[in-house]
Amino acid sequence: MKTSLHSKTSLLTPESSTEAISSKMKDVNPEVGSLQPRKRKGNTVSKATQNEKSVLESSNAQAPTKEKHKGLESVPIFTLITTYLSYLILILFAHIRDRMGKLFYPGQYALLRESDGYAPLISDFESLWIRRLYTRISDAFNRPITGVAGGHVTLLERTSKDHNKTFELTGKKTEVLNLASYNYLGFAQNTGYCADQVELSIKNLGLSHCASRAQGAQTKMILETEKLISEYLDVEDSILISMGYATNSSVIPLLVDKGCLIISDELNHSSLVSGSRLSGATITVFKHNDPSDLERVLRRYISEGQPRTHRPWRKILVVIEGLYSMEGEIGDLAGIVALKDKYKFYIFLDEAHSIGAMGKHGRGVCEFLGVDHKKVDMLMGTFTKSFGAVGGYIAGKKDLIDYLRLKSYSSVYGEVMPIPVMEQVASSLRLIMDIVPEHKGEGPKRIKQLEENSSYFMRKLREMGFLILGDQGSPVVPLLLFNPGKIPAFSHECLKRNIAVVVVSYPATPIITGRVRFCISASHTREDLDYALEQIDEIGDLLGLKLLK
Repeated sequence: MKTSLHSKTSLLTPESSTEAISSKMKDVNPEVGSLQPRKRKGNTVSKATQNEKSVLESSNAQAPTKEKHKGLESVPIFTLITTYLSYLILILFAHIRDRMGKLFYPGQYALLRESDGYAPLISDFESLWIRRLYTRISDAFNRPITGVAGGHVTLLERTSKDHNKTFELTGKKTEVLNLASYNYLGFAQNTGYCADQVELSIKNLGLSHCASRAQGAQTKMILETEKLISEYLDVEDSILISMGYATNSSVIPLLVDKGCLIISDELNHSSLVSGSRLSGATITVFKHNDPSDLERVLRRYISEGQPRTHRPWRKILVVIEGLYSMEGEIGDLAGIVALKDKYKFYIFLDEAHSIGAMGKHGRGVCEFLGVDHKKVDMLMGTFTKSFGAVGGYIAGKKDLIDYLRLKSYSSVYGEVMPIPVMEQVASSLRLIMDIVPEHKGEGPKRIKQLEENSSYFMRKLREMGFLILGDQGSPVVPLLLFNPGKIPAFSHECLKRNIAVVVVSYPATPIITGRVRFCISASHTREDLDYALEQIDEIGDLLGLKLLK
């Protein structure tokens, strides 16, 4: 069997070589065609060419506009100073306590020192951060729940007798409004069409295939589900992978390797970072969601070529997300596609948070922005957010997907998706596509409800004076808290009012921008949102969070 079609170098079309790119770049700027490092002139970024402008104007793409809200530059200087000062004091006292502890209680700190030639498992700073800062407020994180994580969820109360080093369940259960879970379309439920179909699949087919595709688990159910995904996304083919994280970390190394260049958004998910590092390709980043900076990086690396040899790159892959889950920002796909038409690179688009949740028919950021999805070479998504399941997929051209079926570790060695999980994916997808006669209109209704809920919730928070990140239409709504003392305080105040939220701080975010991240769902009623807004308004006054008022 000939493998040239599926080899790494020929998997994507030859136009990706920087020889072709450089020749095209010479028409734009003669300096760029040279393989010699070019001298930077200040911090200048080239303006879009007429060709780029025409691409942007001709498409129906609406750039991810923010609702005229103020950014981080509008944060009062007092807030910034007190935030930095708070962290400085915390870290200073943490170091003092460690010094005193090692001096007077050396036995308790033995694990932090090298022993018998073994180095510590984590760095001194990581250890300090976990023990002295994170542990003090760890009761605000990872709270245990039970039952279905729908619009409301049952929380298990816990207590600690050793300053949050360990926790014990008290046996008390509390039903709370759930603004913490990724349940965008409300498919996290144990009743209804999807639950009935899942139950039926277990009765008829069992729980698991107990094998990988290469070992005989290539069943009709798998092929039909992949066909359904392909029809939904309007692509030639798609492949199912049992784990969302592994979808990125196992596929990217198959697309690029040594001699290739990966240009990644600086705020990409860790699964994309892991996959990029495993590939062996040269990796660089561009400023978050900034096509102008991406062009600057492209021009520099294309002109310089590979390290030491200055040979043209075998392939250039730009890795981005459709919706950034920690920022609630929509990727500037239109701007990046315009650059692709000019520089002939490839786009890997992670739609983990946007597929199902954005666009008139839930087809993701391409539909939402009006960008032709055929301009994107690899479409990736997961089923954990909008579909109430687990796992992920890669969609694109048939020769690409056939190559992944042959070479992907997840396909060759990994067990295929469990039967009830696959049925949950298929049944929820049928509802979204509105092809179930008995439930006509249910899927589109969920999509519309999510859009209305997200827009309403974000608009009201901004009207109250909170500093909100993200773009209109995003189901992820981050509210900035800044000061480290306000991070657990906000979580505790919400819990007192029977609201479950996720608070996030360093290292998941930059140290200065601790936040609470609200996840909106189609299962939330207007009464749910109004109650949450009323309570958040009170908490905002209590903690002094209304920075824009």
